[in-house]
Amino acid sequence: MLRPTFLSSSSLSFASSTLPSIAPRTRTRSLPSPSLLQRRAAPSPCQPSLSSTRYRYNRFYSTGQSPPDHRTAVSGCTLLHFERFVVPSSHAFAVAESISPAHSQTPPPPPPPRSRFRRFLGFTSIAVFAFSVGLLYQTQRTVSRLMASPMISNAESVAAFVPVDAHAEEVDEYLRTHPEAAKLRADPEFEESRPHLRYPEAIRARSLTAGTLAGPNKLVVPPIVFSHREGKSLSSFMYLGSDICGHPGIIHGGMLATLLDEGLARCCFPALPNKVGVTANLNVDYRAPAMADSYVVLRAETTKVEGRKAWVEGRIETLPRDGKAPVVLVEAKALFIEPKQAAVSFVPSPSPPPSVI
Repeated sequence: MLRPTFLSSSSLSFASSTLPSIAPRTRTRSLPSPSLLQRRAAPSPCQPSLSSTRYRYNRFYSTGQSPPDHRTAVSGCTLLHFERFVVPSSHAFAVAESISPAHSQTPPPPPPPRSRFRRFLGFTSIAVFAFSVGLLYQTQRTVSRLMASPMISNAESVAAFVPVDAHAEEVDEYLRTHPEAAKLRADPEFEESRPHLRYPEAIRARSLTAGTLAGPNKLVVPPIVFSHREGKSLSSFMYLGSDICGHPGIIHGGMLATLLDEGLARCCFPALPNKVGVTANLNVDYRAPAMADSYVVLRAETTKVEGRKAWVEGRIETLPRDGKAPVVLVEAKALFIEPKQAAVSFVPSPSPPPSVI
């Protein structure tokens, strides 16, 4: 758009002397920002100074046409100065606001930083919550998969074992016909089983005692277990091979502790509300070396039950057949606690099969 610029009569003589030396030229410039627009509104060569009050009457419009030549006209005591500006449309209506002093405000100060203690507390709370949710979810998933797997009854597990060789058959015959085993088998308060064989094959292969430690020269045959129906006591007859030793010819102490942990837990399970528990504490005292290729018996007794907690004591001793006194090899005391989620995970079905215990 053409913008008129008025000059006073005092500047007419100066403009008249300088007009001939000014060559006409086309002045085209796009102003990308209001700051450049303000600089472009500076006085022309014909007018060294221009009152700032006249800037408010300037209007700028965007146009796609090429601007006309620089033109200057003198009439009386007034000099008319015309210029054309090409202004981007995005800045055409923001010029007045950018020049106005009311809009030149300083930005608000940034908010003060949060204290380190509050940030630490927030991150810690999130981490603890995420860990707890993940632990509960994984535990629930594992327990659900275990309980959903089909398991055979205790009576079926006794007849499920098939010896793989002559040595296993000999060991199995010795354990089944031992006088101690025969005495417990005749007691109606005890129930005979082979718990390792109750596991489904997929779970048994991933079990430490039922899979990894079972087989020739290890736990040659699955232990024969006689457990009290109310969880008061338990006896487990087993044979320890030569491939589970620490020192040559001596059974590894960790193997004995593992057998005690499993045997003492199985003893108190019937006394717990939902028949399951996890180890909270296990104290083991070794009394004598346990020799490889020997028959042993694990004996356990539940000493106290309080709600979801059960305290059990037990030992592993030799299993002589010729009337000799047994030798205590290792003793242990343990505390088992039933998980809180067991009330949901281990609730029996309304009509379980009669053979499943």
